[in-house]
Amino acid sequence: MYDTKGRTLCHITRLLSLLTVVALFGTVLGYTDPHCIGGRDSIVHLFEWKWNDIAAECERFLGPYGFCAVQTSPANENRVVTSPNRPWWERYQPVSYKIQTRSGTEAEFRSMVQRCQAAGVRVYVDVVLNHMAKIEPGSSGLGTAGTYYDANSLQFPGVPYGPTDFNDNCQTWDHNIHNYNDVNEVRNCRLENLLDLKMSKDYVRQKAADYLNHLIDLGVVGFRVDAAKHMWPGDLVALFGKVKNITNGDRPFVYQEVIDQGGEAIKAEEYFSSGRVLNFKFGLELARVFRRQNPMKFLNNFGTGWGMWSSDMVVNFIDNHDNQRGHGGGGGVLTHWESRPYKLATAFMLAHPYGMSRIMSSYEYNRANNYEGPPHNDDMSIKNVTLSGMICTNGWSCEHRWREIYNMVAFRNMARGTAVNNWWSGADYQIAFSRGDKAFIALNLEGFDINQTLQVSTGEGIRHIGDR
Repeated sequence: MYDTKGRTLCHITRLLSLLTVVALFGTVLGYTDPHCIGGRDSIVHLFEWKWNDIAAECERFLGPYGFCAVQTSPANENRVVTSPNRPWWERYQPVSYKIQTRSGTEAEFRSMVQRCQAAGVRVYVDVVLNHMAKIEPGSSGLGTAGTYYDANSLQFPGVPYGPTDFNDNCQTWDHNIHNYNDVNEVRNCRLENLLDLKMSKDYVRQKAADYLNHLIDLGVVGFRVDAAKHMWPGDLVALFGKVKNITNGDRPFVYQEVIDQGGEAIKAEEYFSSGRVLNFKFGLELARVFRRQNPMKFLNNFGTGWGMWSSDMVVNFIDNHDNQRGHGGGGGVLTHWESRPYKLATAFMLAHPYGMSRIMSSYEYNRANNYEGPPHNDDMSIKNVTLSGMICTNGWSCEHRWREIYNMVAFRNMARGTAVNNWWSGADYQIAFSRGDKAFIALNLEGFDINQTLQVSTGEGIRHIGDR
């Protein structure tokens, strides 16, 4: 068949298909751009901080010390869990998409985003789209914004969601995930009784997109997608197709929680069409190195040479709020409880050009009770973040304020856009390298000093590096 201009309809169809592919490719590239300004290149996760405290930290520290962005805890209304007393994971049990949590009101959230933007710091929000609150005794009542819900009858009138908005095609006896090598089970069944939303349904996608669009209207430029592994990749592509551009006309930054450490059916690369992925291999591998379980000299090809994904498709981290407690990818990572190897691993992460880096900022908790929520007052409200000089007090750990870490944030910004050069390794646990002619680092885990002339940039060398 031919059209009136003599071109075959087949040719036109192929052309339209090509244009569609180009458009989609451009969209994917947009999801991977973190929208940093001024050569900045690091995220900090201010876990469970109040919006007012985040705003103050952007102005007094994150902006002046060159951080690209802050990741907040989930901003939407969640279930109130009174036993145990207000655990951290209640924030991951949505009740509605209203912006009202222990961290503050929508007005305080809006002000925080504006103040951080003015300080040169972007805001990314941890978004929970896979599920709502879980079915269990006591899982009905009022959420943090006062909205009634009843998880047992699958009723969330604050959205609204009802029984037909949740997956009904799980084949396990209790509707929960048991076999992580069964793709259908992982994506269609409930994660520990959390009610699994039917993201294949256009109504559900639109409600989730409405929430993301509202966050963008408030100035948010990126999203950390919780439990992305438990949603079908095509559903996420369709969902983000309903999400508007950020204020500068670009696509929002998206990085997705896809726990892929090898050995399971679901692969991180399946999610590249909707953004970057969080690299759970990264912190585990560096924990082995900086605990002296795998020689540091082998880091010479770290990243893709270790079977990881392309640099522009990952967000790396040493630990996160889940795995520092033994959840969400398991234990084995370094945390602030092991401060010396943790600082060294973080220094390597920030010195090396592979991927984008996210720094964890924790609070102190009883490691025997890993459900423990943030520092709180007698009425269970979150305590203010207070300071003694550069150090946080009032129960807040604030690893991002450790001198060894914030200085390496400056190193990373200075070295941005340069490759690893002049790699040197001495003993198993002594390495050094430069980043072009911009920066140089030496790391030593041996019991003796490095006593070697090292090349730090073109035509320059330095003798005797570092302290142990």
